[in-house]
Amino acid sequence: MSTRTFFRSTLLAVSALVVGMVLASGLGLSPGSFAGTLTVPPTNSSPLTGPLDASTFRTVAQAASPAVVSIRTTATRQGLGIDDLFGLDPRNQGRRFQQPPQIVTGAGSGFIIDKNGYILTNNHVVEDATRVEVFFAGMDMNFDQGLPAKVVGTDVLTDAALIQLTSLPDRPLPVSKFGDSSQLSQGDWVMAIGNPFGLSNTVTVGVVSAVGRQQPTAVRQRSEEMIQTDAAINRGNSGGPLLNIRGEVVGINTQIVSDQSGGNLGVGFAVPINTVRDILPSLETGKVVRGRIGVNVSMLTMTKEDAEDLGLASTSGARITDVGEGPAKAAGMRAGDVVIDFNGKPVRNSSELVSMVVSTVPGTTVPVKVVRAKKTLTLNVKVEELDLQSEQALQAPQILRPGAPTEQPKDTGFGMSVEGLTPNLARRLGVPSGGGAIVAEINQGGAAQRAGIRSGDVILEINDVPVTSVAQVTKVLDAIPVGRTARILVFRDGQETLTLVRRQ
Repeated sequence: MSTRTFFRSTLLAVSALVVGMVLASGLGLSPGSFAGTLTVPPTNSSPLTGPLDASTFRTVAQAASPAVVSIRTTATRQGLGIDDLFGLDPRNQGRRFQQPPQIVTGAGSGFIIDKNGYILTNNHVVEDATRVEVFFAGMDMNFDQGLPAKVVGTDVLTDAALIQLTSLPDRPLPVSKFGDSSQLSQGDWVMAIGNPFGLSNTVTVGVVSAVGRQQPTAVRQRSEEMIQTDAAINRGNSGGPLLNIRGEVVGINTQIVSDQSGGNLGVGFAVPINTVRDILPSLETGKVVRGRIGVNVSMLTMTKEDAEDLGLASTSGARITDVGEGPAKAAGMRAGDVVIDFNGKPVRNSSELVSMVVSTVPGTTVPVKVVRAKKTLTLNVKVEELDLQSEQALQAPQILRPGAPTEQPKDTGFGMSVEGLTPNLARRLGVPSGGGAIVAEINQGGAAQRAGIRSGDVILEINDVPVTSVAQVTKVLDAIPVGRTARILVFRDGQETLTLVRRQ
């Protein structure tokens, strides 16, 4: 079994039992509590040019390190009861045993963005914390007492959190500078500063491995574009800054790919600072408000051949894979539509459409241009508020399995086999009408699996052509050349879903 495993962002926080009291430090504090509004740092979007020499990284580290902090959190975890450990046993009634609550600590990183003590970090660093302490460079987390802070606002989607010191030091706070993360390109030098394994203000250097990398978030079926870097990021680096060679923050370090030891393998991810900057005013209010229209989009890159098949003038656009209950369905949008314009702005790709929708004020009605069957239509969609808590509460969808096959499954050449759909099975699955076949088996690692097709999916259409039999399904798929994409409309979990499978 492989020792490589993907550590989600929660594994970047270092946890340990609280075993003793901390000693007070001699750091002077301003009296009592205070209130101060947040001033979002300006973004430097000037071209990132200039020579790279022996003093470049030294200069960046000296300039940026003072604004980087270490964060220690304390949380109370409810102890397990006898029923949790062994299951409910009638013989134990009246003799229940409950372990006492456990006090646990976690560690992460952050960086100061405002003189009034506002600090950016990761949501998973401060999530459920009952106490937050901030340590500056030169302070020892094992012996010194940190400055107290409160959580101002969090966002589970970007894994960002805004905290604020409740007592200020008796000296001006250093403040981080913001760069423009949209300027980053593959191969650019970057620096990470943080608190890996409790080693505060550790500096590591690497390059941008990729930009716009889609990574899963804590919200099921939602991903975010991230910066991938090989600058060493380890547990405890969470919430620390990723800096360009001018010493400006271009990302917040959030995730790593690691082995079972939790060590660095050269694959780390940071949330672009532009993404977080845009929601800072909302974080200050304690709630990030986003829009939604109730669709899923394909992240498969559109080729010239795809554009030709769809009747598009270019490879720009966002392909809708399914339409759930919500504004888009009410406006008449369908799976298979390609959105080319949203509220008067051209849509280049699916990620751009997602950004446009979430940044739209809920309640706003916007015109949306779509291409359907090579014709352009304009739909008026009223954007509603995205409720992430409800999305997180949803259970994973059930995978429908076919009943007894009426004939031997037939291979399609797309990494899946199909079999006939009987009227009785169609009624049991709730297929409204039509359907040429049901997916029987998925080849591990094949094109169908990578595209998200599941066993039990009912194939309704291929490339906008309704199919009514296994023979028709295999005939249409056989005619698709290598390198071209099959747009397969399937019925799953009570709704139609478009899957895009590229023949290889």
